[in-house]
Amino acid sequence: MASIKDVAAEAGVSVATVSRVLNDHPSVSEDARTRVLAAVQTLGYRPNAVARSLRTDQTRTLGLVISDVLNPYFTELARSVEEEARALGYSVIIGNADERPDLQDHHVRTLLDRRIDGLVVSPADGGSPGMLDAARAGTPMVFVDRWIPGVDVPVVRADGRTAVRDLVAHLHGLGHRRLAIIAGPAATTTGSERVEAFREAMAEHGLPLPDAYIGQGDFQAESGRRVTEGFLDLPEPPEVVFAADNLMALGALDAIRARGLRVPEDIALAAFDDIPWFVHTDPPITAVAQPTGELGRAAVRALVDRIEGRPPQSVTLAARLVVRRSCGEPAPTPHSPVTNRSKS
Repeated sequence: MASIKDVAAEAGVSVATVSRVLNDHPSVSEDARTRVLAAVQTLGYRPNAVARSLRTDQTRTLGLVISDVLNPYFTELARSVEEEARALGYSVIIGNADERPDLQDHHVRTLLDRRIDGLVVSPADGGSPGMLDAARAGTPMVFVDRWIPGVDVPVVRADGRTAVRDLVAHLHGLGHRRLAIIAGPAATTTGSERVEAFREAMAEHGLPLPDAYIGQGDFQAESGRRVTEGFLDLPEPPEVVFAADNLMALGALDAIRARGLRVPEDIALAAFDDIPWFVHTDPPITAVAQPTGELGRAAVRALVDRIEGRPPQSVTLAARLVVRRSCGEPAPTPHSPVTNRSKS
């Protein structure tokens, strides 16, 4: 394997000049830079990343800890984080917390031991001790999607309140009056925010929201199935089930079909977190869509700003309602587009 000394000899320059070229230092002539890069190509030289990190105290590596890699929303988020990081010259190591604070702490400790330069985290539950300690110790960190109130970390998130309000107005306009929600974990900011937004929107339209129509889920498909079965067993089942994430919506759909019921003829279904396969269900599912790709890219930019000494900014983007046909909407004509509604 070629060494930096071999590159210097091949290019006819000093080792210091090779180092300056590899670190993109401006004090190198174009002729020397061209010869060094040509020698690197000829010899197939690869810089020692570990040695470089010891010299610069940077590894050009970011850690990403997501809540559930099986959730298509977080899969898309991870992809956008990796793409933006690569564009900015960083690599990404991903840890899947599987909605478990203890596993989140394991990933945080492991990533810090590997000397990553900073962390993008979507906190599981209300935070875990190791993650909170890392944040309070000044580790460069950005929260994405979820956040922890009171912890001084930039937050990149989508505001879903307006879109949830649009959804309830849409359902009301279709004539639905008995609306139920499968809520996410109350300890997560997204779980509590979505149920609060739903409750407020129901009140705006004078619609009651009895406790029996609020089911506690955990952002997993099985909880969506369990809660929906409970809704269907009520003396007066809801006309609409709104699942506060896509996996719980999938579980709800399974429960509805297991009873031999049809969507939307027997019961309507809507979801938070639109994903590509919602257009392929029968009927296509009406959903609140977050700008997932932009959330991931903005989180990386904020973290790199923090790492490179620039003031990082929190970012709030707008979610939007995507109207399809799972709530009794009329079938579109051949020339009518799917409606994206948002007041924001």
